Amino acid sequence: MKQKGRSDNSRRSSGTPGREQSFSPLSSPWGGRFSEGPSEEIALFTASLPFDCRLAREDILGSIAHCRMLAKTGILGKQESELIIKGLQEIEEEIAAGRFPYDIAFEDIHMNIEKRLIDKVGPAGGKLHTARSRNDQVALDMHMYVKRQIGETDRLIGALQEVILKIARENLDVVMPGYTHLQRAQPVLFSHHLLAYFWMLQRDRERYRDACKRADMMPLGAGALSGTGFPIDREETAGELGFGRLYENSIDAVSDRDFVLEFLSCSALLLMHLSRLSEELVLWSSEEFSFLEMGDAFTTGSSMMPQKKNPDVAELVRAKTGRVYGNLVSLLTVMKGLPLAYNKDMQEDKEPLFDTVDTVKAVLSIYTELLGSIEIKKENIKAVLENDFSTATELADYLASRNVPFREAHHAVGKLIRYCLEKGKPLKELTAGELEAFHPLLAGEEALKRLDYYEAVKVKKCRGGTAPEAVKEQLLAAEQCLEAGNNFIIKK
Repeated sequence: MKQKGRSDNSRRSSGTPGREQSFSPLSSPWGGRFSEGPSEEIALFTASLPFDCRLAREDILGSIAHCRMLAKTGILGKQESELIIKGLQEIEEEIAAGRFPYDIAFEDIHMNIEKRLIDKVGPAGGKLHTARSRNDQVALDMHMYVKRQIGETDRLIGALQEVILKIARENLDVVMPGYTHLQRAQPVLFSHHLLAYFWMLQRDRERYRDACKRADMMPLGAGALSGTGFPIDREETAGELGFGRLYENSIDAVSDRDFVLEFLSCSALLLMHLSRLSEELVLWSSEEFSFLEMGDAFTTGSSMMPQKKNPDVAELVRAKTGRVYGNLVSLLTVMKGLPLAYNKDMQEDKEPLFDTVDTVKAVLSIYTELLGSIEIKKENIKAVLENDFSTATELADYLASRNVPFREAHHAVGKLIRYCLEKGKPLKELTAGELEAFHPLLAGEEALKRLDYYEAVKVKKCRGGTAPEAVKEQLLAAEQCLEAGNNFIIKK
C-alpha cells in the first residue's frame, strides 16, 4: 500500500486510499454517543487510514494472537475463534492481492479490518475487540512494525559493511593523505580511512539492536489506559507474538512513543555517518581531488555542460539526512507536552516513522551499490603524496625519539617547512645537508628515510593504527564482528 505523504490532502472516502468513493459519516464506528457525525472535511482531517494502512500485516498478526488468547482463556468460544481467525487470514490475502475494500469512513486500518471481518463472518467478528482498545492495539502494531524494521535495517547495514570490507581488502597497498580541518595532515592507508566508516556503521547496528529492547515490549492488555477486567493472559499473547517483555503499567503502555523516537534517533545518527561519507565521495570525485570515480549509474550529466559528471546520489544522501533529522524533531515536538494517557496528537507518530523507514532503507540499498562502483585512482593519490608535507610530523617524531623535547622538534621542522615553501621544494627533494641545517640530529640517511610516506605509514603499528600489519589485524577483527553480527535475529 502506497504511503501518503504529510502534505497529501487527498484522504479519500472509501475504497483503496487515494481513490474517490462515496462517504457516509454516519457509519463511524464510535457514533453511538453522538447525535450527528463529523463533516466530511473533519473526517478526512482526522482519519489515519491513508498512512496507517501500512500496519495491516502487524494488525492482523496481533488480532490473530489476541483471538487465540481469548479462546484459551474462555472469553471467546472455540468455534467463534476459528471463524474469526479464518476471516482474518482471508483479509490478509485480500490486502496482499490489492482487493481489500478500504473505507475511510472507518478512520484507520484497525477499524477497516474489523468492519471487513464483521462483513465476512457476521456478529462473531464484533467480539474480537473484547478486552482490547484501539489505544493498545495501535501501540502493539507500532511495536511489531518497529521491531521488523530494525531487523531489516540491520541486514542492510551489514550488506554495506561487507562492501566496505571488500574495498578495504583490495586496496591495502594504497596510501593517501589523511586530513584534519580538510588540510593534509599525515599519510594513512586508504583501507584504514574507509574502515573508520565500518566501525561507525557497527555502532549504528548496535544502537538499533539496543533500541530493539524497548520495541520488544508488548502493550496489549493495557486497554484504553486502565487495563481490562476480563481474565486475559498477556504472557500467552506476548509469547505467540515473540515479545520478550510486557509493559508493567497500562498507562505507560499506551501513552509513550519513546521506542519510535529511539528508532528515529538511531536513524538520524546512521544518516549522519553516511552523509559524511557522501561528502568525502563528492570531494574525492572532484577534479580538484580526483582520488576516485563513481560508476556512471550513480552520477548524472548537465543539461548545458557536456563535460559534467555530477555525484547526484551521494549529494541526495547528504540532503536526505536533514529529512530524517526533521522527522525526529517533529515527533519529539509532538510528544513533549502531552498529558497521560493517550492523545490524538500521537496519531502523528506514524508518518515521521514511515518516511524515515523508507528513506533509510532506500539509502542503505543504493549506497551498497554505489560504493561497489567506485574506482580508486591510485596514481593520482600517489602524485599528491609525493608533493606535499604530510610526513613533516615524522621528522618531529624522529627528533623526539632522540631525546629532543617535542616542542623544540616541532619548531625546527616548522622552520624547515617554511624553507620548503619559500624554495618551492617538496620534502622528498630535500638533501641530508638541508635537513641538518635545521637541526644537527636530522643529519644522515635515517632522517631522510622518514620523509617517505610509505615508511611513515609502516611505523604506526599500535592497535588501531594505520600500519599495514595493524590494518590487517583490524580487518580480521571487522570480519569477525560482521560474522557475529549477521547472526542477529528478531523474533516475528
